[in-house]
Amino acid sequence: MLRGVARGARDTFTLLLARSQYCNPGLKVLSSRTEAPNRSFLTHSTYTTNTKSREENKKTIESLYRLSVDVKKIRRLKEWVLLQEVAYVQEVAGILQEMGADEPAVANILERCPEAILRSPAEINAQRALWQLVCQNEKQLIKLIEQFPESFFTTGYHENQKANILFFQELGLKNNIITRFLTSAPNIFCSPVEKNKKVIETLQRNYLSLGGSDANMKVWILKLLSQNPFILLNTSTAIQENLEFLQKSDFSDQEVLQLLSKLKGFIFQLTPTTMQKSMLFSKNVFKCSDQELKELVLKCPALLYYSVPILEERLGGLLKEGISIAQIRETPMVLELTTQIVQYRIKKLSALGYNVKSGSLESLNGTKKDFEVNYGKIQSKKERPMFNPVAPLNTQD
Repeated sequence: MLRGVARGARDTFTLLLARSQYCNPGLKVLSSRTEAPNRSFLTHSTYTTNTKSREENKKTIESLYRLSVDVKKIRRLKEWVLLQEVAYVQEVAGILQEMGADEPAVANILERCPEAILRSPAEINAQRALWQLVCQNEKQLIKLIEQFPESFFTTGYHENQKANILFFQELGLKNNIITRFLTSAPNIFCSPVEKNKKVIETLQRNYLSLGGSDANMKVWILKLLSQNPFILLNTSTAIQENLEFLQKSDFSDQEVLQLLSKLKGFIFQLTPTTMQKSMLFSKNVFKCSDQELKELVLKCPALLYYSVPILEERLGGLLKEGISIAQIRETPMVLELTTQIVQYRIKKLSALGYNVKSGSLESLNGTKKDFEVNYGKIQSKKERPMFNPVAPLNTQD
């Protein structure tokens, strides 16, 4: 059931780390921010998205047409790329083809990430060598670029990336996990490696102080990172504050570790204030004591993770369907489901004659696969004949 919580957190981070927000010191939108001195990728610093009183680069347009690129699509989404005086269309295409991309693949990459043509061959080859540290071969590399072109072409701070890759390898993360980080969480590579090391050290120190063993610490850290690399975007101070809040809320050390594992580290994107508000809301709704509330949170960490507005909306949706507070308290995990999912599942179960108002909410719970299994069992039970029509009858002479 915690998959719902993790999925919600991932959606949040997806919004925060949208492709346009990658750490890109070179692709500057009229910004005066001081840039890090150690970058060696994306060295351009004069790009602008201002399209007023500018003309498209005809040479760029012609080169893109020759590669069968949909220029109209680029013009509609990122016209500013076509206005730059310097572009490396043929050079970028040549490097991609050298790595094994065919013409349709090259066109698709440039349509999805037109900023690629603003990178010099030297910049691209530097990034290419960097990703080769964790890719098995260039076939795998070009496949990743085809799937995640923005991650490859729009992430800066080359030296930081390299240092973090080496750190993750030393930590024990497998290369396939690191490549997943590069494509889905590129921002974690932009921070100085010292910052990421400090976060890891904070997690290790707290794991041990909460009763975790030295023997299991490495496995625990690697699992936590694999499930949620965005932990590294937090500061060590924020992590410490959240853990201290849980301890002050009378959760034992073992229970805090349990929550960390169940929430896959997403608890660190919260604040003590938001957690306190969510817990107070649940306490008032379920009219329970502090001990009972703690037991509910351990049973359903969503009560801690989700904000009050989300909990209110989901609770309201359940009540609207005729479900009682007592039922929800008995099966609080149902609050991990969106109102739309709950309505859909209730409708399917009602069609079989199952009344959730008087029955258990367990049938609503779980992932989509879990629900389909439960639904199938209820359906089979409903359709099962009262007797076996082919069984011989026991009669007396």
